[in-house]
Amino acid sequence: MILEIYKKLRRIAEYEFNDIIADSEIIFSYTGRARKLRLYLIDNTFIDIWYSLDGKYSLHWERENFIKVYRHDNAPHNRWKKIKTFPKHCHDGIQDNVIESHLSNIPEHVLKEFLIIVRKKLN
Repeated sequence: MILEIYKKLRRIAEYEFNDIIADSEIIFSYTGRARKLRLYLIDNTFIDIWYSLDGKYSLHWERENFIKVYRHDNAPHNRWKKIKTFPKHCHDGIQDNVIESHLSNIPEHVLKEFLIIVRKKLN
């Protein structure tokens, strides 16, 4: 099931965001399980997308020699309980700058919303 999600997300990224996506791959574990989707961007950075069967997710992008971090996820870290959208949150620019995340919970929608943000930052 996760593999099918990654395949669908990969098609969306490559078709609808071909102006910023240079390449992509599904990364597998040594046991053959689909671990994550990696999207390679035109600026030579990449986004890692991870989903679990129980609904946890992370979309993670590092820029400028891994100094800038942009990540939307729903890991319930106690440290971010003050965020109104907890457990959903966004690391905006640096790891400790955490703000609310209003991205969708639907994988296809959250990907599109995140890639729109990435597109704006690349321009």
